[in-house]
Amino acid sequence: MDNRFFLFFVTILSGFALIKLPLTDSFLESISPVTNILGILTVLVFSLVLIYKGVKNLFSK
Repeated sequence: MDNRFFLFFVTILSGFALIKLPLTDSFLESISPVTNILGILTVLVFSLVLIYKGVKNLFSK
């Protein structure tokens, strides 16, 4: 089993953390759209990687 599955899962969780990051009423409020886009892309990419690796592992046996 590939040990990177846990790393991919944690990366997905960090993407959700970027999406939910409360930046209102702070000096970082101007980069809020960037963190949202980066979080969404992170979740999408690493979810697709996990799905690909799961399907690949399923059909390789």
